[in-house]
Amino acid sequence: MPISGQSWANKMIKKALLAILLVCVLLLPGSGVLHAAGSPAVLKDAATVDFPMSITFSLSAQGGSAITDIRLHYQVERLVCATVTSEVYLDFTPAPQVAITRKLDMRQTGGMPPGTGIRYWWTLADAAGNRTTTEARTLRFDDARYQWRRLTEGKVTLYWYQGDDVFARSLMDAAQQGLERVADLINAEPASDIAIYIYASTADLLGAMIAPQEWTGGVAFTEYGTIAIGIAPGMLGWGARAIVHEITHLVVRQLTFSPYGLLPTWLNEGLSMNAEGKMEASYAAILRSAVIDGRLITVRSLASPFSAVTSTSYLSYAESASIVDFLVVTYGKEKMNALLGAFREGNNFDDALLKVYGFDMDGLDARWRQYLTANLDKVVMGWPRVEYRSVLAAAAG
Repeated sequence: MPISGQSWANKMIKKALLAILLVCVLLLPGSGVLHAAGSPAVLKDAATVDFPMSITFSLSAQGGSAITDIRLHYQVERLVCATVTSEVYLDFTPAPQVAITRKLDMRQTGGMPPGTGIRYWWTLADAAGNRTTTEARTLRFDDARYQWRRLTEGKVTLYWYQGDDVFARSLMDAAQQGLERVADLINAEPASDIAIYIYASTADLLGAMIAPQEWTGGVAFTEYGTIAIGIAPGMLGWGARAIVHEITHLVVRQLTFSPYGLLPTWLNEGLSMNAEGKMEASYAAILRSAVIDGRLITVRSLASPFSAVTSTSYLSYAESASIVDFLVVTYGKEKMNALLGAFREGNNFDDALLKVYGFDMDGLDARWRQYLTANLDKVVMGWPRVEYRSVLAAAAG
C-alpha cells in the first residue's frame, strides 16, 4: 500500500525523536548503554576534607568490561619551580563496576595550611583497552571547625573567628604597615595574594598543624602564601609584631625563590625582626649580655636552623636582627637588595656575600662584632638603630 507524504513525514519525525532520545540516554550519567558500549564511566566522584589530618577521595565507576586500572592525580597550589603532579595507584579487584576510596594522610604526605587548593582528577582503564580521564576538579583544604569571618584589603585577606571588627581591623592595619616596611627595607612587594588565618589561641593554632612544636605561636607557609597565627583579642600588641614578622618571610621568599636553595637563617630571620620595628627591650638585653660575657654565636653557626633551646633561640633572633641592621646601616639598602638577588641566582652563602660585599660569613662576623662592640651603649636602648613607625602604636590606637 503506498505511503502518503504526510504519513512518511510523521514516520521521519518519530525516527528523529527516537534518535534524540537515544542520544540523551547515552549522555545521562550512569546510563547502562554508555557503560556497555564505551570507556569506563564515573558514577560518583567526591572528596571529603578532615582538616588538618586527611583528605578522602571516593570514586565509583562501571564499564563494558572489567575495569583494571584506576589512578588518582592531584596538584597542590603552591609556589614551585615546575608543576608537580602526584599520581596514586589504587589497589582493587578488577570488575565491570567498582567503588573505591583513598585517604591521603597528611602525616605521611606533609601538612598543608588552611585554604590550600588541590586540583585532582582520575584516569581509568578497562580490560578492552578503553581509557577515561575525568575533568579536573578543585577542592579547598579548609579548616571547617570554625566559623571564619573575612576582611580583605589589597593583596591581604585576613580570616578570624573570635574578636570584633576593631580587632580584625587593627591586625589588618598592622599587615598593611608591615608591607610598607618591607617595601622600604628591601624594595619588594608581595608577588601574589596573602592569606592570614587568626586562631583565637595557641592551642587552636597547634590543633591546625601536623606535629607542631609546643612553642609555635605563628608560622608562615611561604610556598602557599599563607600565615597562621594564634592571637587572642587581648594580644594585639604581640599579634601586630607577629603578623609583620611572618609577612616579611612571605615577601622575602617570593623575592628570592629559586630551585637552588634557601637563605641563611640569620638573614631570613634578621629581615623579619628588622621589619617588626625597634627591637624589644628583652631581646636587646639578651644581646648586650652576650656581648659583655663573650657568648655571641658566630654568623656561620647562625646560617643553620636555630637551636630549640629557648635561651639560645632568643639570642639567635637578637643577633640576626643586629647583623641585618649592621649591613643595612653600614652598606645601604641597595646592597641588601643585591644580596637577596645573589641568593636568587643560586650563589651559596659565602659566595653571595663575597659577590656583594667583598667578604664571606667569617669576614661578616668579624666586622659585625667590631660594630656591635663600638655601639654597645645603644644596645641597651633597643636595637636596631634604623627607626620605623611603630605598628604597636597603630594597633593599640
